[in-house]
This record gives sequence, C-alpha cells and structure tokens, in this order.
Amino acid sequence: MKNNFIQRTITGIIFVAVLIGGILGGPMSFSVLFAIITALTIYEFGTIAGKQEGVRINRIITALAGAFLFFGFAYIGVVPGHNEILIPYLFLIIYLTVSELYLKRKNPLHNIAYTMMSQMYIALPFALLNVLAFHSSLTGSISEYNPILPLSIFIFTWINDTGAYCSGMLLGKHKLFERISPKKSWEGSIGGGVFSIIAAIVMAHYFPFLSLGAWIGLGLTVVVFGTWGDLTESLLKRTLGIKDSGNILPGHGGMLDRFDSTLMAVPASVVYLYLLSIL
Repeated sequence: MKNNFIQRTITGIIFVAVLIGGILGGPMSFSVLFAIITALTIYEFGTIAGKQEGVRINRIITALAGAFLFFGFAYIGVVPGHNEILIPYLFLIIYLTVSELYLKRKNPLHNIAYTMMSQMYIALPFALLNVLAFHSSLTGSISEYNPILPLSIFIFTWINDTGAYCSGMLLGKHKLFERISPKKSWEGSIGGGVFSIIAAIVMAHYFPFLSLGAWIGLGLTVVVFGTWGDLTESLLKRTLGIKDSGNILPGHGGMLDRFDSTLMAVPASVVYLYLLSIL
C-alpha cells in the first residue's frame, strides 16, 4: 500500500510538471507535447477496443491521424485561414475507411466505428485545445499564444477531482451515478464544484482577461462536463470489461484514465467561451 502511494505520488508530480511545463514552455512545446499525448491516447484506445471480439483497427494510422489533426489545428491557430493543412488528414480518414473494403476482416463496420470514435472522442477534443491557446491579433494574419486558458482547463479538472474526492470521502452519502461509477457521490461533486469556484476567483485575480463571472462559469463548465467525461470513460471500460485503460502511468493507469475528463471539458469550454463572446 505504501509503495503504491509513493509510486502514485511520484508519477502524479511528474505528470503535472510535464503538462504545466509543456503548456507554459511556448507554442512549440505545447504542440509537440499534446500531439504525442493525442497519438498515445488513440493508440491505447485502439488496444482496448481490440479486446472486443472481431474488432481490429489500424492503431498506428489512427494515432498518426490524430497527431496530424492536432498539428493541423495548431497551424491554423498560428496562421488563421490556412485550412488546406487539414487535407492530408482527410485522406487518412478516407484511407482508414476504404481499406476495410479490402482487408476482409471479421467485423469491418465495428472497425470503422471504433476508428471514427477515436477521432471524434479523442483527437478532436485535444485538437480543440488550440482554439483555447491561440487568439487572433489585431491584424488577423497571425495569432498570439496564450497558455492560460488551456492550462486553466487542467487546473480546474485537478482541483475538481481533488475536491470531489475529499468531499466524497467525508460527506458522500448519495450516489451520483451508481450504475456506472459506484464511488461517486452528489456531495463529492458539489464539493468539487465549490473548490473550482474558489480556484476561478483566484484565476480572475491574477488573469483578468476574463471577468470574475466568466472565470466562474468556465470552472463550472469544466466541473459538469469533466464529470460526464469521467463517467463516459467509466462506461467504456465497463462495456469492454477492463479496470484501467492501460498501464503507461504507474499507479494511475492509462492515458484515457488521466484525460477522460478533459476529452469532454475542452469542447464544452470552447462552446462556452464562444457563446460568451457573442453575447
């Protein structure tokens, strides 16, 4: 038990340090880091999807496609309007679909479905981090990199997870979604939300490019949709009959286990900030 706790702690510290360093290090380190994370997560997804009878997707090409989508969004973020950068990605998606006509595998429709899911469920949410990170300059010909918004998604996620865990341990009585995740409680979820609001107040003080209300709204968006993201991955694992998505992170499971909340929180945050900008 003690060794497992030490292992989890060390892995957690390294994990957080790498993410923060990659995001704050600038657009290059941000892009390389999350392109690698995208590829690893999709490859892992392909591995666990392959546990289904008759399912076998091309893990290498789907992972490369996801990484390319991230780099494509990053390029459009830096140089707005150059959408042709995504044309090779479209060819990869077409190849992954058409290839099933010739491979004569047992369940080609399931292969295509899991392939498309890897792109919609994993690649696109990670790629949308670029929408948070890059903001058009006054001329509109080139964008500026702002690491705070993408970093805030992870800060809110970590604080929500920690607050929910502590509140749930102390006060948890009413199950949030017992069918999918028996350990989650309403008290824990509310506690995570309260801690996230406090974090939003601190963010508003140090980074006033968003108003206090906007920061609080962003924090609560991450709490709600991050919880749904967590539950969605739990549903996936229950369906596939596995406990962890992988073992790449000692003591913490796989990449999907670490980014499950992010995969739904990022698209929701993009929509939230877009709606905020037009109101």
